[in-house]
Formats: sequence, C-alpha cells, structure tokens
Amino acid sequence: MKQVPLTLLNGFLGAGKTTLLKSLLAQAHQRSLAVCIIVNDMSELDVDGVLIANSEIVSAAKQNFVTISADSISSPSGIEKLDAALTTLLAHQTPDLILLETSGSSHPLPLVKYFRQQSRVSLRGYLALVDSVMLDEDYAAGSMLIPRLQHNLQHGRRGIENLLAEQMMFCSHLLLTKSDRLPFPVVSNIAQAIHPLNPLVAVMAVPWGNLPLDDVLAMDTYDFHRVTTLIHELEAEIESPSAPDSTQSYDIASQVLADDRPFHPQRLWDTYQQFLGRGIYRSKGFFWLPTRDDLALLWNQAAGSISLEFISYWKAGVLQHRDNQLSAEERALLTRQLQAMPGRFGDRRCRLTVIGQRDELTPFVQALQRCFLTEEEIAWWQEGGQFTDPWPQRVVRLTS
Repeated sequence: MKQVPLTLLNGFLGAGKTTLLKSLLAQAHQRSLAVCIIVNDMSELDVDGVLIANSEIVSAAKQNFVTISADSISSPSGIEKLDAALTTLLAHQTPDLILLETSGSSHPLPLVKYFRQQSRVSLRGYLALVDSVMLDEDYAAGSMLIPRLQHNLQHGRRGIENLLAEQMMFCSHLLLTKSDRLPFPVVSNIAQAIHPLNPLVAVMAVPWGNLPLDDVLAMDTYDFHRVTTLIHELEAEIESPSAPDSTQSYDIASQVLADDRPFHPQRLWDTYQQFLGRGIYRSKGFFWLPTRDDLALLWNQAAGSISLEFISYWKAGVLQHRDNQLSAEERALLTRQLQAMPGRFGDRRCRLTVIGQRDELTPFVQALQRCFLTEEEIAWWQEGGQFTDPWPQRVVRLTS
C-alpha cells in the first residue's frame, strides 16, 4: 500500500498556521495537485475551518476536508478523531499531499507517536511555526525562553515555555513567522536564541506564509529515530493517566462569545487597547459594527497584534444597497431567507472565540460583552444616530 505524504503544521496560538496553510493550498490548486486538509481548533467555534472551507478549493462535500473542533488533536480523544478523519479522507481520495493544521495548544509528542505507527500516511515534514513578534516582546528576542524553560524544569512545573520549546524540539523545520514586522538584526538574534533547542534543523524566516510548495514536497520522511530519546523523556510526564490534558497543563482555556448585536466601535477599540498582551493569546471570529453594517468582518488577534479584515457582505447589507442590481425575484428570495433567520438583524451576528490564561479570560470576555450596543443605543442608531468609529477604514495591523 502506497503511503500518502502528510505535512504537519504545528505552533503556538496565533503563529500563522492558517495563513501558511491557505498559501500552500492555493499553490497546490494552481498546479492541479490533489490535496486533503485536516484542521484542528480547540474551540467549538471553528473559525480556521470556516476560513479554509471558504476558499472553495476544499470542502466536506468534496470529501477532501475534515475539521476537528472543540478538542485538542493531541489528546486521546483528539487522536481518535484524527484517525477517523484520515480513514474518511483516504476512503474517498488518493491525494498527492495531506496538510494537517493543529490547534495552538497541541503537543507534538502524541502526534509523532501516532504517525510513527502509521502505514497509510508518511510524515514528510513537521513544521513548527514560531511567532517572532511574540518571542521578541515576551521573551526578550527569544533570549529568555530557554532560561524560563530551565526554571520550570528545576521546579517541576509545566508552563507555556515548555510547550513552545517542545514544539520546536520535535520539528523537522523551524519557521519564524511575522519576521517582516521586525528589523533583521532582531530576527537574527531570535533565531540564534532558539536554535539550541533543535540544533539539527535550520531556522527559516517565513513572512506572510511565503513558503514555496516545492520546499514542502521535497521534504524527507520524518526522522523518528532522532527524537526517540525525547519521546522517552516526555512520555511519563505528559502521557501518564494522572497527567492533565494539554490545555489544563498550561492553564489555557477558551470561551465563545455569541450575540446578534453589533459592537460599539469606540468601546471595542478601548477594550482591546486595555487588554492586549495581558494573558489573552488569541481571539478570532466574525463580527459587525453599526458604522459599517453591510460588512462581515474578521477579527484576528494574536498576543499584542491585531488584524481587521473584510470577509464578505452580509446578506442583510446587500439588500440595503441601492446599487445591488438584484432583480425583484432575487430581492424577494433574499428577504424570505433573512426573515427565516433567528437573529433580529438578519444574518448579521458576532461570533468570537477567545483563548488565553484561565484567570485572565473571564474578565476579558466580560469586558467584550460590555462592548455590544445596549438596547437604548440600538434604538438611537436605528433612528439615524451615528457612532464614533476609530477603527481604520482599510485592512491594517495594529501593535500594542
């Protein structure tokens, strides 16, 4: 039985795995290569899965895409779901390549052990993505990562530093993402600081997910023998029956915020400026603002960086456009569809997942909830009232 090549994209929350995955998928599509995708998200709100499915290159209907949400793929239940996903994909496809994007809290050990025993797929690259901006801001250009790891080991505790380091230690290729946001000397210092964690692999700067697909296709079979000692050292610590799961080990939790109301633009701006960099590792999802109520917006925050992206138009917004060029029949159909939706604003809604340190998460989510328009503000807005909107009108990146 011929083994199908599989490339693993692993890395901490917000490291840029989905950006790289979309880039590789687009390159494969341009070359008419058959690619299957598995996406894992620890949150029940599967934002990354939605973004990949929206590419229209892969989908569940085409039987080349599986999403595993509300679970860590490195947990026992996650491994079972991964095995089922591979069984489903390979029952219908014989792809040239499978790309697997893990959740940011996933530990590589269970995955490496699983793929070592596989006969259906061949692990042809474990790519560890590392956010260079996060290392620069939180770990003094990476120089404090190893000392903090050593401190954890000396005191018998596991922290985020353990997960970051071990994701790098298992990898076959170490990719520094967001390097375009830092001066070259800083990026070079980061690479030198983390290279001792895995001295046998090169550290590569990959801005904007610009990794050539040919580089991925040329990757050798993963060297399981190289990490044998590391596997033995971590097995008892991480996989014992009494060990907590990965999110508990690192005190990471997630919450989903769902409401049909729009955010108050100024309150949302003020809240994120206040909370950025305070134990909120990741927040992402779809939302809307009363100042641009026709736009479906993607919120994408990692540590102290934010990007705001236009995804599409809400159907309710399209209906309000004077120049929408819809026929009477199309307008009537769209009106009926919107009337059947549960939200009072048609298809417009806010759905965000927030991931961070457990003790920081609830205060932040409560602050976000206060950003929704009150009933009085909704009534004022619907009567023609306008809000101050400090958010840039174009797609930008803000750094706290």
